[in-house]
Amino acid sequence: MSGRRLLVVGAHSADFVWRASGAIAKNTAAGGESVVVALSYGERGESGELWKEEGQTEENVKAVRHKEAEAAAAAVGAELVALDLGDYPLRAEPDAVDRLAGLMRDFAPDVVLTHPDKDPFNPDHPVAHTVAAQARLLTSGAGVESGFRTVPPTEFLVFEPHQPELCGFVPTVFVDITSVMDRKEEAMSAMAAQSYLREYYTERAGHRGNHARKVTGDKTIRQAEAFQRLVPNVVEAL
Repeated sequence: MSGRRLLVVGAHSADFVWRASGAIAKNTAAGGESVVVALSYGERGESGELWKEEGQTEENVKAVRHKEAEAAAAAVGAELVALDLGDYPLRAEPDAVDRLAGLMRDFAPDVVLTHPDKDPFNPDHPVAHTVAAQARLLTSGAGVESGFRTVPPTEFLVFEPHQPELCGFVPTVFVDITSVMDRKEEAMSAMAAQSYLREYYTERAGHRGNHARKVTGDKTIRQAEAFQRLVPNVVEAL
């Protein structure tokens, strides 16, 4: 991903941390630019630790989540853009698609990452997929000449959900994040409102590292993240 522009679209402000912060760190370490879009802060349904505090308010939860996400994004060299669309439910309103499409036209990413289109346990994740997919197509004009401003089509991948088998997720790409695992760990540590997820995603990186070793025979790979391509990639030769 050397010198590439990576755009990650999450339903909630911490989604990028668990599922793609290693890939983001690899991209920025190679000289690329990374932007993380949080469609919501996850203030209602993703901030359980914060709601244990007496007298807690939604606005304060948003403020805390924004600060956490900014710190996590900084740990992996990314810029955070928070759209604050509300969560549980997150809604795929036309304005949300328009705002994201405008951001994509300005940033012109090479790669877009988001959630899979199915998640039986989280109502917001498939909505985020719909918003990202629609914005991406509008941004590129579906790859043909259009009467509005467009940018070249991007690669389009989804990151690994919490329970991949139930979301139709089949990995087609592993990113070796061994060299930046400390950056991912720092990003995860910043998300205090969901600290219970750190152990799971640390272990998951090790599992996917094992799978990546099997695929490549490269015994130096210790941690990896998994992704699934939704559109073919084009190469000069096999």
